Amino acid sequence: MSKTQTYSGDVIIIGGGLAGMTVALELLDHHFKIVMIDRDQPDRFGGLARESFGGVLMVNTPVQRRMGIRDTVELARKDWMSFAGFGPDDFWPKQWMDLYLNQSIEDIYQWLKKRGVNFFPVVHWVERGYHVPGNSVPRFHMVWGTGKGLIESLIQRLDVHPNRHNLSIHWGHRVNTLETKNGIISGCSGVIDHNDQSFKAHSDCVVVATGGINGSLEKVRQHWHSDWGAPPKIILNGSHKYAIGDLHQGVEQIGGKLTHLDLMWNYAAGVSHPNPRMPFHGLSVVPPRSALWLNYQGRRIGPPHLMAGFDTRYMIQQICQEPFQYSWHVMNYKIAVKELAISGSEHNKAIANKDIFGFLKDILLGNPELINHLIDDCEDVIVGNSIDELVEKMNALEGNQRVNCHLVKKEIETYDQCIQMKDFGKDDQLTRLKQLRKYRGDRARTCKFQPIMDKKAMPLIAMRYYILSRKSLGGIQTDLQSRVLSTDGHPLSGLYAVGESAGFGGGGIHGKRALEGTFLGSCILTGRAAVRSIVSGRQR
Repeated sequence: MSKTQTYSGDVIIIGGGLAGMTVALELLDHHFKIVMIDRDQPDRFGGLARESFGGVLMVNTPVQRRMGIRDTVELARKDWMSFAGFGPDDFWPKQWMDLYLNQSIEDIYQWLKKRGVNFFPVVHWVERGYHVPGNSVPRFHMVWGTGKGLIESLIQRLDVHPNRHNLSIHWGHRVNTLETKNGIISGCSGVIDHNDQSFKAHSDCVVVATGGINGSLEKVRQHWHSDWGAPPKIILNGSHKYAIGDLHQGVEQIGGKLTHLDLMWNYAAGVSHPNPRMPFHGLSVVPPRSALWLNYQGRRIGPPHLMAGFDTRYMIQQICQEPFQYSWHVMNYKIAVKELAISGSEHNKAIANKDIFGFLKDILLGNPELINHLIDDCEDVIVGNSIDELVEKMNALEGNQRVNCHLVKKEIETYDQCIQMKDFGKDDQLTRLKQLRKYRGDRARTCKFQPIMDKKAMPLIAMRYYILSRKSLGGIQTDLQSRVLSTDGHPLSGLYAVGESAGFGGGGIHGKRALEGTFLGSCILTGRAAVRSIVSGRQR
């Protein structure tokens, strides 16, 4: 019987993602002795944030003002409330929403800038809304360096912190149980993955920063929202492989409250990862807006026709109402090179590596390297020199004859004819493309009314999209100090939850929909709130 490994500290942080790193940095400023426990390995420090595109929603920033974007907390609150669709009992989510909007400059923008994080000079405009109004102005601030650059900046700050000796990090450790003594948190216990040795960590203050539930496709299906009908037969995993909700259950077992686990931020355009690191590993495609989104038969979904950047939840709802819950995107090579991207740091090398010349080249000339990689290595991407050839390959990929060649031809011909006649008002996708191109942040990455059947833009490309699991919008309920609340609404002494584990604040700060960019920001916000509470408690 091997000896149990033991650790102790003033605070235990379970999870080394962005929220956990924020807590660690802030606690080191106050000379706390910290034990951080993470199931992953050192090269994955930063969790899902490291893999992200690195967008942060903030309100009335210097970047917005330099662009002439007029934004206010009041306007942002109106947009957030519209998109969230909060229920009558969502007291804490609304409180967290107000805190986020009022503190986004001080607690997020300035905090990141002081730690060496910079932003693109152009703010992106996403989640504008279909039937439900979303962002009425651009608010998505892209980190220069993507999520990888953000995390590396924070790791550097940790490494050179004068109190770094107060932080011990234990990798490959899986926490199974939150320990209590006389009803009060006393630490945690679990196993070390590489040798199955048990461990215990002792402290009267524990911060849960373990992410959400969306890394477990079993839990995603279990909590699938009723609005979407039955979960799809195939769901790809775009979350963190260890974000499986085991500590959600641990919190619940000691009296903590879980809320809104059926609210998730999944994506409609997932393709199989060419180099998978886990079962059903998927990539999140940023879909070209000039491409046609088709159902399993080859019929355009809509109207309103599906387009990225308006209402992600609505897109998933529409696809999941189809008899077969996957979809196709049809475009030509020119559209793909100009408009298609993969969300995250892994496939945006120029930005992730802070290569300004490479980035400008991608903007001006597109990214053929990415498209060729997907064509060569992604099983869900096929090419053809004619519609007949493309549809034949689409059906071969599925192993059936569901895609109707006549339907696909009719959809493409109708769309192209509207472009050739400049009759944009007859097609709502073209109407929205016209609106998008009025904003310079969209114009640079959007084709100028590109027909699909253009001989100079061949070959044709079809991409098969599956629903991609990504983030949990619900989670452990917390108050504005990030203290875990019991089922009767009282804080559990010494227990905190931050980031995605807390539904990004209050067990569901976003409601049903996210305005995008609020995930990274909420990790920082909730982490800082927890530290203020911990420090205040020790000073009393």
